[in-house]
Amino acid sequence: MATQPKLTISILVISETASRDPSTDQCIPALTKVISDLGSDNWSITSTCIIPDSIPKIQAAVLTAVAEDVNLIITSGGTGFAVKDVTPEAVSPLIEKHAPGLVHGMLAESLKVTPFAVMSRPVCGVRGKSLIITLPGSPKGAKENLEAVFKLLSHACLQASGGDSRQMHKGGTEKLEEEAGVKASSGGGHSHGHGHGHGHGCGRDHGHGGHHGPKAHTAQEEQAQQSNDPSQGPSRRYRQSPYPMLSVKDALQQIANHTPEPTTIKLAVNEALVGHVLAEDVTAQESVPAFRASIVDGYAVVAGPDAPSTKGTFPVAMISHAQAGEPAELQNGQIARITTGAPLPPGATSVVMVEDTKLVSMTDDGTEEKEIEILTDAIEVGENVREVGSDVQAGDVIMRAGEGISVVGGELGLLASVGVKEVLVYKKPIIGVLSTGDEIVNHDRKGDLRRGEVRDTNRPTLLTSIRASGFEAVDLGIVSDKPDALEQSLRDATRRVDVIITSGGVSMGELDLLKPTIERSLGGTIHFGRVAMKPGKPTTFATIPAKSNTGERVTKVIFSLPGNPASCVVTYHLFVLPALHKLAGVEPRGCVKVKVIVDANTRLDKQRDEFHRAIVKAGTDGYLHAVSTGGQRSSRIGSFKGANALLCLPAGDGQVKSGEMVDALLMGKLIW
Repeated sequence: MATQPKLTISILVISETASRDPSTDQCIPALTKVISDLGSDNWSITSTCIIPDSIPKIQAAVLTAVAEDVNLIITSGGTGFAVKDVTPEAVSPLIEKHAPGLVHGMLAESLKVTPFAVMSRPVCGVRGKSLIITLPGSPKGAKENLEAVFKLLSHACLQASGGDSRQMHKGGTEKLEEEAGVKASSGGGHSHGHGHGHGHGCGRDHGHGGHHGPKAHTAQEEQAQQSNDPSQGPSRRYRQSPYPMLSVKDALQQIANHTPEPTTIKLAVNEALVGHVLAEDVTAQESVPAFRASIVDGYAVVAGPDAPSTKGTFPVAMISHAQAGEPAELQNGQIARITTGAPLPPGATSVVMVEDTKLVSMTDDGTEEKEIEILTDAIEVGENVREVGSDVQAGDVIMRAGEGISVVGGELGLLASVGVKEVLVYKKPIIGVLSTGDEIVNHDRKGDLRRGEVRDTNRPTLLTSIRASGFEAVDLGIVSDKPDALEQSLRDATRRVDVIITSGGVSMGELDLLKPTIERSLGGTIHFGRVAMKPGKPTTFATIPAKSNTGERVTKVIFSLPGNPASCVVTYHLFVLPALHKLAGVEPRGCVKVKVIVDANTRLDKQRDEFHRAIVKAGTDGYLHAVSTGGQRSSRIGSFKGANALLCLPAGDGQVKSGEMVDALLMGKLIW
């Protein structure tokens, strides 16, 4: 067998019982034996763990293994019909490329043993560089399922990890079968020249006289989906999008999975800090107050068992204002006039309120108090005094990681008051906005439009939305529908911004070049190219590798939004904003979701979830009410006039009736 790198395996057993008592688990030993017996020296089990039937915990364990570039992730348990069986529900949303052939292979082998194999719900597929397969929870069933496909998994994992498919397939299917140690069933169903030429991505006809024309798709194993090749011309473009239609929920999950983690920077404590989120806890450098201070206007006195009564007439020995300085020590029988916030003179124990005194005499020039009578002898030690550190002690945690610095929350003042000079925060992303299309002209260009020209409304609208969301926006201008120009504009943008938002150029026309440029010219990955929503179906989310200005390898995010104005604004708030929040460390992400009462019947779309522009107001009944902005055609930018919310209307028959309650995403301030 050809030499190959050692492949890694992580085994995850999903069981409530075994998670409480690992000694009861028999699946890990059974699966370990299969791997040992069939895997020779090609595999290494790097981790095993037992977790309960919990979707979040299953997903966390899988994602941890994916992040470590484990080649094969095997789960056992939770694939049946019991109430607690949730493994397929946990794993399916994580899969980027499904592998139904592996599922079929496992079920077919199990059906030879028992008809009840049809009651299993396995899922298999690839995420990142990891192949994930889900097995039954019984040791016998897990063993049989793994044995059915295990010899094929080395080949699959090598491809998933980025191996050269063409090199691996040299020699044809017979060589692959020989290397894997498997043999096709009798019946001669192989047509090595044709069927396996396509199935294994060789892309050749081996003597069968087959067609030699251009193909719309490359082989599944090499490339599950890819955009049009512009060099082939419009006659050879796709007639249907090669990108699967994702639900809004799955699209948001893809964004969460592939948007890079936030980076951190040190910033000085000043006005530029507003809008940032702390990346670590902040401790007070100084106590507040740093000295014993008066909390009232009055007179500092010496009280206590070793001092004379505070009641009586006393000379005003000194004055203490809220200013720097070192006053003399206050002696028994003396008082000092003091203002709110001023430091107590040394020797003073308490402060008498001015309301508990009266003037006895003034200085000869009549400008100052000379003697004051204190009317009470009930003054206690520490009365009306703010002690050192009574607000904040040096070393106290005053703000936690994840908290934001707002304009109105007083966080900036708190940091400044305790001597903090700089803090570690998440770097806010810089967002560039680019319009595409030869027909697009600047909205403020003078003169009438020529036939076919369109004023650019999306770019100024997006720039305004980004800045209103608290982020820096860069105007990248308009680029023509020429591949070289678009590629160069995008390359230039990656050196200036962290996130690129384009509008237009994501549909099925021969001049819709964004997807081909991202994939074919920039080496990017399109994570989704269609979403089952209205408006905004062609929305595209991608990432591309790039180099930072300091030479580091980084990932840049691209959102290609539809050209229709309403679609563009809806998809910004729905998809782009959560990504910006993740990059900036903001939680929760995206628009705030609230419940609103619709004030008119609103028809549902039968096939797609709709995000209906609306005006949400606070009613006199204490509830939030929503009024539609009218016609919702995706090209109608007027539907956003006054809109501060998107009604989340699920696909279905009929309508939401007046008075019913639905979810709404708030894009702006509530109207009262």
